[in-house]
This record gives sequence, C-alpha cells and structure tokens, in this order.
Amino acid sequence: MESKQPHTGTAEVPEVVLSALLIVALLQLLYLSFLSKLHGKQQRYKYSELFGSKKTSNQGEKNPRREHLRYSLSTGGIFDASGQYRVYKNLIKSDFSTNQKPGADPRSHHLALATHTTINNLHHLNSLLERWQSPLSVAIFANGQDVKFATAFAYALSLFCPQVQALVDFHLVCHSGEMASFPDQDREHFAGLEEKGCPGVFAKLESHRDKYKNYAIGSNVSYPNNLLRNVARSGTDAAYILVIDIDMIPSANLHHQFVTMLMRREPAADEVLVLPAFEIRHTRKMPANKAELVQLYQVGEVRPFYDELCPRCQAPTNYSQWVNLASKSSGPLEMAYTINWADPWEPFYIGARTVPLYDENFRQYGFNRISQACELHVAGYRFSVVSNAFVVHKGFKVQGEFHSRKDEENRKNRILFRSFKESLKAKYPNSPRRC
Repeated sequence: MESKQPHTGTAEVPEVVLSALLIVALLQLLYLSFLSKLHGKQQRYKYSELFGSKKTSNQGEKNPRREHLRYSLSTGGIFDASGQYRVYKNLIKSDFSTNQKPGADPRSHHLALATHTTINNLHHLNSLLERWQSPLSVAIFANGQDVKFATAFAYALSLFCPQVQALVDFHLVCHSGEMASFPDQDREHFAGLEEKGCPGVFAKLESHRDKYKNYAIGSNVSYPNNLLRNVARSGTDAAYILVIDIDMIPSANLHHQFVTMLMRREPAADEVLVLPAFEIRHTRKMPANKAELVQLYQVGEVRPFYDELCPRCQAPTNYSQWVNLASKSSGPLEMAYTINWADPWEPFYIGARTVPLYDENFRQYGFNRISQACELHVAGYRFSVVSNAFVVHKGFKVQGEFHSRKDEENRKNRILFRSFKESLKAKYPNSPRRC
C-alpha cells in the first residue's frame, strides 16, 4: 500500500499571495483614480478662475474682476469714428481705477502713463512695471485669433500679477467685424499658468514676441497707433499723461519728481514738458538717472532716439545742451529751456489731459506722432524741456529691422500729413503758427 503524505497546504500559498497582490493593485488603481479626479477638480476650479466657467465656479462666490470682464465683453464694445475698429474700453480695470470715487479730483493721482501694443510686444510690460509703479493705461490691438488670446492674457496678468492688478487698466481694439470673447475652447494654451503665477504669464507672452515684425501684422491689417494712443489716454482719469511706446522706459522716480514739482508750480495751460528721448544698445542695462545715462551716452552705448533713421526728428531737443546741464536726479522736475516746434520734431512729453488728441487717420508707419506735435504748435503750445528726466527705447533703431512696406507707408502718410496741415488752418483760423 502507498503511504499518504500529510497535507501541508503549501500548494495554496501562491494563490493567497496572488489574491493579495490583486487586491493591492485594485486599491492602487482606485486611489490613483481618486487622485486623478481630485486633480481634475482642482484644475477645473483653477481654470474657472481664469476662464470663468459657470459649471465649475463656486456657487455664490463672485470674482469682481471676472464679473467686470464678462460685462465688458457683453457690451460688444463701441465703434471708433471711422467705423473700422471696435473698442473695448476698460476691458480690465485696475484696483486703483476701481477704487477711485466718482467725481474725485483727477489731480489726486497726478500723472499716468499711457501706452499701446500688440500681443507680441505685451511682454515689455514686465520691465516697464519694474520702473513705473504708478497708474498705467495699456491699449492692445489684436487681429484674428489674437483677439481672444489678448483678452485671456490681459485677464491672466490682472489675476496673477499683483502690480498689474493694482495699477494697470487694459483696453482692447480689434476690427469692427470681430468681437472679443474668452477662449474657453483653448484651455490647453494656458495650461500651467496657475502654478507658475505671474512669471508664467510673462513667459507665455515671450513665446509671442517674434510673431510679427513691427507693423507687419498682415497684408491687409493696419496698426491703428493713433487710435490706440487716444484710447489709452482716455482710459485714465489722471490730470497729466505721458504717452510712450511700450518698449520705452522712463527714468526712475519720474512720478515722484512730477508730484514734487506740482507742489511748487503747475505747468501752464499751454505748456507740455518734454522728456528727451534716447535709445540704448540691447545688451546694456537701462539707466535709472541722468548721471548713468550721460555716462553711457559719452561712450556711444546710448544715443538720441532715431539717431540713425531720422536725426532731424529729435534734433530740436538739443541733446548737446541737455547733456551738459547740471541737474539733480532726485529733486523735482526742472524746466531747462523752451523750444519752438520745428518740422519734423516728434517729442515725448507730459501733457494735460486737455491737449489735442492724436489724429486717428494716421496708421502704420510715419507721421503719426509728428502730426500731433504739429497741432500742439499751431494751437499755441510751448515745449519746455526738463533737465533731469528722460525716456529710453530698448535697442538701437536701425534700417534693417523694419518691415518691408515701411517706405511705402511713409510716402502715403506724408501725403496725408499735407492735407492734415491744411485742415489745421481751418481748425485754428486765428493762429499765426504753421507747420
């Protein structure tokens, strides 16, 4: 007879282990599924902050900034005088503007900076805010798909960047046949901005910086620079406004210098304060004060604005006289000398909000700022150059960096400028001045 071995159960051990492993794996899958759903919920909530989704936003919790954006978009904007452009004024309002009391004296915030850009140059706002920490009005022109991206970027900047939220008002201009809307279907384009915060938004903007070359947005798209300047100007309640391009930087402490000057004297009603304009080599750090600027000027790292392309356009500023003037960088703005306007001078200046607007018929390249300076002259304004403040353009302006249609646009606007000068005779019939 065969002897029977006692049953030890060792054959069942692998089955027990396998079952345990299967249970552990199942639990891991359930846990990962839970984490995925939780992450998705968190992401949807974050996107609800950025995109304003009704389905994912907290019930009863309102974001005033988002609500204002929704209202601005719902208005459909307004058409400009030509009917060719749609303007969303105060698309995004800063805390500063929101907290201004109705009917408040505009002198309470004295001086604002107004500028304009397309989405490809909006990244310059970052360095501008490092220097300018006072109210800022930005008019953005967008075309095609960029209309919704410009809307989202303006909102993202105001949501994630404390200084933008506090000080910057955004306005949007597009063609009249287009309407701004939030890019709800393009969330992946903005993925990760919540975690990266303000630096992430500006990093995203950097990816758009080379999309266009100057005014070369499209063959049939004109950049309405003077309309944008007027929109940015009218988008602030400040008593005085400095209008510059977004790739320019003012000298440090300009706002404080101006306010200190106002305590001593206000500019005359027919006076604008000219800030000499320079351009700096790309590799150089922006000078903060006149002493730093003069040092760079003397070694050729800084030069007059448009020195290579149109030296006559800034020559009346009289740079040699200005550089040799002794002045205090930290004191109030000082008036150094007064200049009579001469064609084709196009100065950058601080002016009262009552100065004539820019003529919006000028678009693209050429005569857009000269025309406005010309009107100031005919209207009787005087140009007082300050001795201790300035503006600097990033990079030297050189011929090869401009778009191919620059000369053609300049010729077209030259003809327009001639008719503009004739119209000033009718507008100011008693003025002895001519351009």
